[in-house]
Amino acid sequence: MSKRNIANPSPLGLCGFAFTTFLLSAINMEVLDVTHSSIVISGAFAYGGLVQLCAGMWEMAVGNTFGATSLSSFGGFWIAIAIILTPGGFEIESSYTSLEFNHAFSLFLFGWFIFTTLLLLCTLSSSVAQCSIFLTLDIAFLCLALGRRYPHVSTGQTYAPHYNLTYAGGVFGMLSAFAAWYNALAGIAASNHTFFKLPVLHFPWSEHTRLQRKKMKPMEQTVSPA
Repeated sequence: MSKRNIANPSPLGLCGFAFTTFLLSAINMEVLDVTHSSIVISGAFAYGGLVQLCAGMWEMAVGNTFGATSLSSFGGFWIAIAIILTPGGFEIESSYTSLEFNHAFSLFLFGWFIFTTLLLLCTLSSSVAQCSIFLTLDIAFLCLALGRRYPHVSTGQTYAPHYNLTYAGGVFGMLSAFAAWYNALAGIAASNHTFFKLPVLHFPWSEHTRLQRKKMKPMEQTVSPA
């Protein structure tokens, strides 16, 4: 019975994460004066949500526990964000006062900050490229959570997230998005149909580097002195 080959699902999940993170981060930075987040809803439901969640399920099939946990969780995160942002249908924001909603949203984001910190710790033995995704994302979650925790009065009884903290969260979110796209391209370029490979810079203490050193030792022993 022939073994069935399964493609690497990580690049697909990373692309879904990167696109939606890029879009929301651009809005948090008010790029092109866009301040309303409605455009994020479709991408959060479909690409960052459903597609990334499916990629996480396929990570389970290939035996990648970290990939399955991270991609599936962030797929769920984007679906949750879409539910929160959907106007009218779920009435989440309207069920709170303006200040209370900001504080509730900060608790939501602090929870994801804690989860991302756990994932970040797991990447410290992998590569600079992978670690950079979660380091920048972790800082983004912290900035956005603090921005919701300490909002400022917009008009009357309406509160808006802290501008500087939200902008900083957008900057780090943008860095995380491009880091995810880089890792996705590195994964796609690792196949045989590309003309280039992207370095991911494995840490000196990583398992990959240790295995490479073990492979180099027999080669060094076969080289006779001049």
